[in-house]
Amino acid sequence: MNSEKFESLEELYQRLLPALRTKKKEMIREKMIYVNELFIWKYFCKNVWSEKQALTLGEMVNDILNTDNFTIYNSRKEEE
Repeated sequence: MNSEKFESLEELYQRLLPALRTKKKEMIREKMIYVNELFIWKYFCKNVWSEKQALTLGEMVNDILNTDNFTIYNSRKEEE
C-alpha cells in the first residue's frame, strides 16, 4: 500500500478540493446554498477527523462524499 505524506494542511486541502467541490455542488442541488469548500473542510477537520489517526486520502474522500449533507449543513447552527 502506498501511503501519501503531506507537508501541510494546505497541501492536504488542495488534494481534497475536488471531493470538497463535488460535495458543495451536491449540497447546492439540495438547496443548501450557504456552503463552500472551506466550510465543508472545517466541518470534517473539527467533527470527523480530529480524533482519528493515520487516515488515508481515500478514507477522507470517502468521508466527504458519503456524509449526509444535512448533517454537514446543520452544523452551521452550532457554529453560530
